Amino acid sequence: MTGAAYAAAPAFEAPAPRLTAWRLILAGASVFLLLVYSQAWVFPLMGEQATADQGGLIRALYLPAYAAGFLLLAVSPGATFQALLRQPFLIALMLLVAASFLWSIAPDQTLRRVFAAYCSALGGVVLASRLKWSELAEVIAGAFAILAVIAFVVSLVMPSVGVMQEIFPGAWRGVWSEKNALGGNMALGFAIMGAAAMLNPRRRLIWGGFAALALLLTLMSTSKTSLVALILGLGGLVFVAIVRRGPATRIAILWLAIVAAGMGLGIAIFAADVVFEALGKDATLTGRTEIWAAAMTQIQARPWTGYGFGVVWDDLGPWAPLAQMTKDAGFRPQHAHNSWIEQWLGMGLIGLVAYGLFYAQTLILALVALFRHPGAYLAIPFLIVYSLMTITESIAVTYNDLRWVLFVAIAVKLAWPDREIERRRA
Repeated sequence: MTGAAYAAAPAFEAPAPRLTAWRLILAGASVFLLLVYSQAWVFPLMGEQATADQGGLIRALYLPAYAAGFLLLAVSPGATFQALLRQPFLIALMLLVAASFLWSIAPDQTLRRVFAAYCSALGGVVLASRLKWSELAEVIAGAFAILAVIAFVVSLVMPSVGVMQEIFPGAWRGVWSEKNALGGNMALGFAIMGAAAMLNPRRRLIWGGFAALALLLTLMSTSKTSLVALILGLGGLVFVAIVRRGPATRIAILWLAIVAAGMGLGIAIFAADVVFEALGKDATLTGRTEIWAAAMTQIQARPWTGYGFGVVWDDLGPWAPLAQMTKDAGFRPQHAHNSWIEQWLGMGLIGLVAYGLFYAQTLILALVALFRHPGAYLAIPFLIVYSLMTITESIAVTYNDLRWVLFVAIAVKLAWPDREIERRRA
């Protein structure tokens, strides 16, 4: 963290609520929920390639996270319901997820995954409805701190597990199956730990230390894309700190941000080869553009409704969309590697628009927060890193995925201010 960012940190914290065994249980349930959705346990338990017959076991191991979400819901059902009502586009989106059962190419699978998607979204909603910004930042940062420590220890003590041996030898992967997963998680964790430090000055050194560990793990993963995401997340923290200094500073920094964004867009359009070379990537983004082209071809057959939520990539029939995409791309993809194409493919143009509205509402609320309350320290850096990830990963409107759970939590929290939580605690 930088001195400028620290200087603009909140000058004081509200007195912490009295610590009780019940509060510890609820905090533990919140962190546990996030740890399960991190999927950090899948690779150590199942190996690099989970087989089809392990699918039922993997699904069963998410049930404790669902139970934790329902426990938190039972504690404050009224607040959860009212907070959810503040995000009408999320409600519409999740209703559409369920409605896709009616036109799905595999309705039984869609129905099963609708339940998982609802439980995952519930996890984000209950966290946002129960916790103030400073508390939410520390709960999420706590989960990432645990993941960072485990990944660091495993990579040092058990290099045969934590360090890649054949593909990208020497690159750390921690407790995930490949290096980019470690890098991406630690880049996101760095931004969140930085936010926790800003929102909780009394524990600034603790969260700063864990952020440094996340930075080290990102570097050891050798994932250049993740390193870029981490730097952008840090830039987001500094940006929020500077903007919150005063009106004159806000105008100058916002103008510089617009200019920088325009320059970045121009480089991406007119000098893309330079960017790819700097990141060590080819122009196909490691085959992703072939997947996108193949997916768009299939979208043309059902542009309005798509093929149903969560089923395209598991239908192995010879005439299924996946078979044609495998033929067009030259290999079998696991997902669309783009959150926007994934929505269009699964739920059609209707689903794409619904997600776009939810995403746009969240961005607008985050920009409003930039000028109104310190929750921007968590929201802005997270959204910067998350938005970058959505370009190459399918992490939106999904199930059992930590990043989507966190997006839902941030989105709902932006519409559910701390004063609502304080009023219920009074």
